[in-house]
Amino acid sequence: MRVTTANAYEAIVANLQQRQQQLVQTQSQMTSGKRVQRAGDDPAAAAQAERALAWQARAQAEQRAIGAARHAMQVGESALGNAGELLQQARERVVQAGNATYTDSDRAALVPVLQNLRAQLLTTANSRDGTGRYVFGGLGSDAAPFQDGPLGVQYTGRPGQQQTATAEAAPLSLDGSAAWMQAADPANAGGTISVFDALDRTIADLQTPGRSSADIAQTVRTGLARIDAVAQGLSLARTAAGTALQRIDAIDQRLGQDSDLARQQRSNAEDLDLVQAISDFQAQQTGYDAALKAYATVQRMSLFQYLG
Repeated sequence: MRVTTANAYEAIVANLQQRQQQLVQTQSQMTSGKRVQRAGDDPAAAAQAERALAWQARAQAEQRAIGAARHAMQVGESALGNAGELLQQARERVVQAGNATYTDSDRAALVPVLQNLRAQLLTTANSRDGTGRYVFGGLGSDAAPFQDGPLGVQYTGRPGQQQTATAEAAPLSLDGSAAWMQAADPANAGGTISVFDALDRTIADLQTPGRSSADIAQTVRTGLARIDAVAQGLSLARTAAGTALQRIDAIDQRLGQDSDLARQQRSNAEDLDLVQAISDFQAQQTGYDAALKAYATVQRMSLFQYLG
């Protein structure tokens, strides 16, 4: 087999170019920290990394939705706690109104206090979360779900709960109708009463002058029973919000684990083993230096150098 000088040069130059490309590729990988920078580098690994990225993005999107649900439940749970405290204050005033030494004017002086507590309860019932959504709006309400009018407070929202559009749905709102408007009325078997009606009826009785001690005592007993009934309804709603928060935390933890696992799978598919890459780079650099020296030696091996 006859090998010409030109063929030898071409083969050596091709090998040098190949080694140089390997060096450049390894340098690029070390700079980016990625073993797979393009799909062509490793199609199977690139596809695996793409699937892991989609899984991670989905888990993170669901975590954001779950975060919104958590905030709504936190606001709702806090609002129900505040409402319970306001009702306790109202209860104390009703007990005070039953004092046998009180005159009509003394009881009338308690009315503005009770009306102020009622107003605070209405504001609490129309609480919003950080996105402007009414926490007790049920399935949705563009306007405040609790509207005060001549017939008292009416619920204008849609009963029910909004849910996140996630694999594991979580509540974005609370059913305001069930929490605030549907307590069992102890003075009317089989009937229901709202938080606001319970106060309104007691306030109306306390404003009526000239009533007997027996009538006043009955008003106080009925008023206290109704306040206790609606307070129990709010307490049950608060418990439900707390239970929802616990479930939301569990969902968020699982989603966080999914996100971490997807991140790890993506890293395994495309990230560079830096220690191995440094070792490979040094070996490639040594080989490239050796190839350059061999090329320099071949360049000097010309017949014309021996004919001078």
